[in-house]
Amino acid sequence: MPLVEAGYVVLDCLEPEKLAVFYKELLAAEETDATANRVEIRSADGIRLAFRRDGNATPPSWPRPENSLQVHLDFMVEDLDAVERKVVELGGRPLETKDAPGPFEERGYADPAGHSFTLRRVTPTAPKLG
Repeated sequence: MPLVEAGYVVLDCLEPEKLAVFYKELLAAEETDATANRVEIRSADGIRLAFRRDGNATPPSWPRPENSLQVHLDFMVEDLDAVERKVVELGGRPLETKDAPGPFEERGYADPAGHSFTLRRVTPTAPKLG
C-alpha cells in the first residue's frame, strides 16, 4: 500500500451543494459523501472532486492579466461544441473560446462559482496552416 493515496481536488465556494450539481451533471458523476459544509463526488472514470463551503470565497478573476491562473481543471472531450453547450446550460460561462495555440484544441470556462477549467479535445489535430 502506498504511503500517500490520491484524494480529492477540493474547490472552495459559497454553495457547495449547487456547485456539486454542476459537476455531477457535467461529469455524469455520483455523490459519494455530503456534510453541511462539504460535498464529494466521483465520476465514472474515477475523478474525485469535493466542494467545501467557505463563507468568504470570492471567484477567481482569471483571465485578467494581473492575476495568475493558480489552479484549474482539464477535462478531455471528443466534441468541444456539444460540451460547451452543456457547460452553458448548467450555468458555466466561456472564458476563452478562441483557437488556442499549440497542437491541441482547447477552450477555457468558469463554473458557476467562478473556478476555471479547460475542455481539451481528446485527439490532437494537425497544426493549423495559414
